[in-house]
Amino acid sequence: MNLHEVGEFGLIDLIRENTVADPSAVVAGIGDDAAVYRPGAGLYQLLTTDMLVENIHFLLARTTPWQLGYRAIAVNLSDIAAMGGRPRHAVVAVGLPPRLPVEFVVALYDGMKEICREFAVNIVGGDTVASPHGLVINAAVTGEVAPDGLLLRSGARPGDAVVVTGTLGDAACGLELLLTEDWERHEFAWPLVTAHLTPRPQVATGPLLAGWGATSADDISDGLASEAHEIAKASGVGIRLYADRIPLSSQLTAAAVLLGKPPLDYALYGGEDFQLVFTIGQDKVGRLAGKGGPLTVVGEVTAREDGVVLVAADGAAAALRPRGYNHFR
Repeated sequence: MNLHEVGEFGLIDLIRENTVADPSAVVAGIGDDAAVYRPGAGLYQLLTTDMLVENIHFLLARTTPWQLGYRAIAVNLSDIAAMGGRPRHAVVAVGLPPRLPVEFVVALYDGMKEICREFAVNIVGGDTVASPHGLVINAAVTGEVAPDGLLLRSGARPGDAVVVTGTLGDAACGLELLLTEDWERHEFAWPLVTAHLTPRPQVATGPLLAGWGATSADDISDGLASEAHEIAKASGVGIRLYADRIPLSSQLTAAAVLLGKPPLDYALYGGEDFQLVFTIGQDKVGRLAGKGGPLTVVGEVTAREDGVVLVAADGAAAALRPRGYNHFR
């Protein structure tokens, strides 16, 4: 079925079904001029937005519409988690090329609804327009956080440990594999490609960080090197990272051999892992064992004059440049 056969309002009727995962906070969702919801009493409201543009953030030939919808929401949930918050509501605006079939758009929203159901996030509104130059998806997500649970990039202190969740570099390596012709024949490629197409935001871990004693946090969307610089700049500190401590998956290590690239480069500069990097007092590190999934101490916060430094396995230290993805660089 073509978009012109159902029209804008017929399409809205198709995608509005099952968009409210937690009705307790929603007064009015899709169908009016604006969404109406009840904010939690005594909480700060969080708001973030991310845009995905065809041929910049994704290639339609290399992803399914379901995966694309899932990812469009996931990248926003990661931002809320990095602030220590709980995601609550989403609005989604899409620019649709007329060539797209209705079934594609329905599958796109099915992917969004799946991750929203998982984390009790409501899709409460948005916009649909025609786009003659490719598919554009812009999602905005609200969240809530208790004032004493809010985490910013600006709280790191000299002496703090630098900690990351999960393994790093998988998504960037997965994207590089996805652009090769025969990636499917490599067993190690599937987890990496999946990490790129359907990233898992650390929604459960984010709200726990302040309670653990974290002093700052950031989500790893542009590579660990870039995020380390963001925390260092915002906090007025330096950061020292240790190359041999940065967690890399066995699949990444195997793929890097195939691609002829140092595996650490993917972790430092690749981005789109949507893991979290946070700082925490050294005296609290011992309490992290067994909490929030895999956590790895990868460095420490130093004086501002030190800058951001990477220490190699042999002890040699060198300035670490923020070479992560930059749209206008």
